[in-house]
Amino acid sequence: MTTTDMETKSFEADVARLLHMMVHSVYSERDVFLRELISNAADACEKLRYEAIARPELLGDDPKPRITVVADAENKRLSIEDNGIGMNGAEMTEALGTIARSGTRAFMERLEAARGGEKAELVGQFGVGFYSAFMVAEKVEVVSRPAGSEEAWRWTSDGKGSYSVGPAKPEDAPQRGTRVVLHLMEDAVSYTEPYRLERLVKSHSGHVPVPVSLVDKSGAEPREIADGTALWVKSKNEIKREDYTDFYRSVAGQYDEPAATIHFRAEGRQEYNVLAFIPGSRPFDLFDPDRSGHMKLYVRRVFITDDAELVPRYLRFVRGIVDSADLPLNISREMIQQNPLLATIRKGVTSRVLNDLAKLAENDAEAYGKIWENFGAVIKEGLYEDFERREQILKLVRFGSTTTGEASRSLADYVAGMKEGQKAIYFMTGDDRARLEGSPQLEGFRARGIEVLLLTDPIDAFWTANAPEFDGKPFKSVTQGGADLTEIPLNKAEAKDKPETPAEVDGFLAFVKETLGDDVSDVRASDRLTESAVCLVAPENALDRQFERLLSAAGRLDKASKPILEINPRHPRIAALAKLGEAEPDFRADVAHLLYDEARVLDGDRPLDAKAFSQRLARLIDRGLSA
Repeated sequence: MTTTDMETKSFEADVARLLHMMVHSVYSERDVFLRELISNAADACEKLRYEAIARPELLGDDPKPRITVVADAENKRLSIEDNGIGMNGAEMTEALGTIARSGTRAFMERLEAARGGEKAELVGQFGVGFYSAFMVAEKVEVVSRPAGSEEAWRWTSDGKGSYSVGPAKPEDAPQRGTRVVLHLMEDAVSYTEPYRLERLVKSHSGHVPVPVSLVDKSGAEPREIADGTALWVKSKNEIKREDYTDFYRSVAGQYDEPAATIHFRAEGRQEYNVLAFIPGSRPFDLFDPDRSGHMKLYVRRVFITDDAELVPRYLRFVRGIVDSADLPLNISREMIQQNPLLATIRKGVTSRVLNDLAKLAENDAEAYGKIWENFGAVIKEGLYEDFERREQILKLVRFGSTTTGEASRSLADYVAGMKEGQKAIYFMTGDDRARLEGSPQLEGFRARGIEVLLLTDPIDAFWTANAPEFDGKPFKSVTQGGADLTEIPLNKAEAKDKPETPAEVDGFLAFVKETLGDDVSDVRASDRLTESAVCLVAPENALDRQFERLLSAAGRLDKASKPILEINPRHPRIAALAKLGEAEPDFRADVAHLLYDEARVLDGDRPLDAKAFSQRLARLIDRGLSA
């Protein structure tokens, strides 16, 4: 066969349908074509390396593997060349027509096998990966010379139904290996831009086990853009801080310094390398509704996806990579997600990140404090979502409280400072710290020197509703149920100034309860109020007041519970009202409703009935003016 004897063959399957399925179902971005072609090139180099163990003459005078990307913007061409094992004509027909010859049905069978966990490693084999080139190219040429052979071969196709294969002129082929030439579509010419190619290679293929060089203009010397050595497989002793920082910036797309670096290798039943970073500042998409992670998954140093959810959503701020030696090189994100090996990796990575955060919190409180300031609100989502690790996460959380200004109080610190007789960890939730600090519900706790955690993130109302405990101490909202403060003595100053409770108060409380009727579930004397006259709390078995508001606002609560109105029996105003007895019943009825509306306002709500409130207030003013 001469160099002009190209044989044209028809694909045995509907290539158009195959490509449509691949582009729209297998791959979500066009950029992956470069990853696939470089992966194929790396596989060819690795295959030659193993073959050369038995036949070292195959390497000739060119022993070092390499991949070269050549950009030719003028002619709208992009080439990927390797010096690997190479192919002859028969191997080209077999390798480049695998999927087409096996038909769409067989292809789908292999996809299903991969989805079921079998090692149907399609990426890295010429076939699906190779055909991704047609997402950007209107024509593809492959020229190859097998190692140890003088003959060269060419394969060409436009991907529309047929391909041609036959001998190539030796001078048109690499000395050894394969060159894939893409004749780019008009809307894909930007793939010849050097900066774009360099970015894609570094992010998607920068860590294949073969160096990658770039030639960005005719006659220029190749410029190495990936050295073939993955940073994460190196010993930590070999890596400088600036190397970590450069890698962090490339993988995270940020320009700050990482706040923490987590680098380890897992061995045993599962082998994988992890290089992860906690950013020094909040990523812009930290509170994106998708709450998706940003860890990249590699398999044997070949990029697979950055959408594999390698850490739970409450650690979505972590950036970095996981490189598995055991996962199959599956072609779709869906297949990867369903692989049981991934669950084991996810569990191991999550535990390590949490353990390293705990060590940092113990050894460098200032550094951990900055991380908590940026990501604490996200980490607390784990208290609601990850029951298995709740205890571990509780050790990491930091809070503001009535005794500390910043969110720096750990639960261990809180428990160590509990008062004699105190049985619970008290907290209050809301959306504004200043309003919480001024809440009447805190008065009785403050009078006894009891610390109350002030929780101002929306997630706080959710995780505290799950009745957690820490060190055997339950969490208790100060706006829910009884305060149970009688066993904890008042501060000396508070106890000294405590007035006697007038005998008439019990009757007044009964009157208020009767007057308010179904608006409240109960009216009772308060042991939590020392300065204010009234406050509202939730019944013991009802939802916390703030949690109830959030659910109501989200339309997830059909009916709100009726609150309890607590009245301070020692307050001068209450004492004076109680002494009025049954005189002026209309006035006392107005007062009962105004006390309830006052409690609602103090709790961050509006009066129950704005018009009625206005009328009662007007009558009260008129009474005062006429007195």
